Amino acid sequence: MIPYEDLKQLNAPFEDQFRAKFNSVLANGYYILGREVEAFEKAFAQYNAVPYCVGVSNGLDALILSLKALNLPGGSEVIVPANTFIATILAVMQCNLVPVMVEPDIKTYNIDPSKLETAITSKTKAIIVVHLYGKCCDMDPIINITKKHKLYLLEDSAQAHGATYKGKQAGTFGDFGTFSFYPTKNLGALGDAGGILCKDPTYNTRLQHLRNYGSDKKYYNEVVGFNNRLDEMQAAFLNVKLPYLDAISAHKNKLANLYLNNLNNNFILPDKHPDFYDVYHIFNIRHPRRDELKNYLEKQGIGTGIHYPVAPHQQNALKHLFVGQQFPISEEIHNTTLSLPCSYFHTEADVLTTINALNQFE
Repeated sequence: MIPYEDLKQLNAPFEDQFRAKFNSVLANGYYILGREVEAFEKAFAQYNAVPYCVGVSNGLDALILSLKALNLPGGSEVIVPANTFIATILAVMQCNLVPVMVEPDIKTYNIDPSKLETAITSKTKAIIVVHLYGKCCDMDPIINITKKHKLYLLEDSAQAHGATYKGKQAGTFGDFGTFSFYPTKNLGALGDAGGILCKDPTYNTRLQHLRNYGSDKKYYNEVVGFNNRLDEMQAAFLNVKLPYLDAISAHKNKLANLYLNNLNNNFILPDKHPDFYDVYHIFNIRHPRRDELKNYLEKQGIGTGIHYPVAPHQQNALKHLFVGQQFPISEEIHNTTLSLPCSYFHTEADVLTTINALNQFE
């Protein structure tokens, strides 16, 4: 059996270091916003060549706090991609803002810059781009549009740790870059964790207050805040794995290239372009008989995933927001996408076995 993901195998190389970190934190006795959080924030900011990183509780909270830091008027519109994971849209709604969906590019699965301006109204205040599956968005035209219309730019980089566009890393283009360190991510903790990159010292201070009850000094509260802190133990585990992030991405690229170079033309493969360094948090293909293909692979002992089976505008929680709106490109992606084994623990032999099975599918 080739599992789609196995967190035990994924983290096996780091277990001794994890235990040492656990013992260190336990002995230190400082469990909230301690040395490990501070060290991770500094290291992740340096890795991305930006001044600040604020550790928070998860990727959704990273988005919410970033929007809260902007202090946008209630009812303001925020543009999001129509095929994103629901967290991007939930963050907008949780901030009393209005999500406006724009279709993705069918080749890259990221928001289509050519469709952005038609969605902008007098109420539009921000754009959230999502670097889906580990591929950066086409940032130059997006940045030009945000400057032209004086919009804030947020990057949902939950799947794109270390991905680059023209040599610049995901999460470093806009006002905020938000990250999830959910265990399955290329840089994954052993539980929920998240982070926010920013360049402005005022935003950095505001985010630090917002994540910690609106407080800088204990029991003195400057603003109405939340309890959205990065856990000290999760930060310690992230400090173990961060030095390996580039190696993890390189391994996943090696596996991805096997797929790209050896799968037959019955499958729609991820787009490749020299301006983009993709980190393949997810390696997806598309096929019109996706569900049949998934069942076939399962019978061959090969696990797969679907990211994601239901388009946001068709989710029961959201569909009332988009009555009468159509998103055919998003639906096409959701109905045909299939994620193949491409984890840090997978071997070339695993991928070649998967390729052989796929190429025999008729």
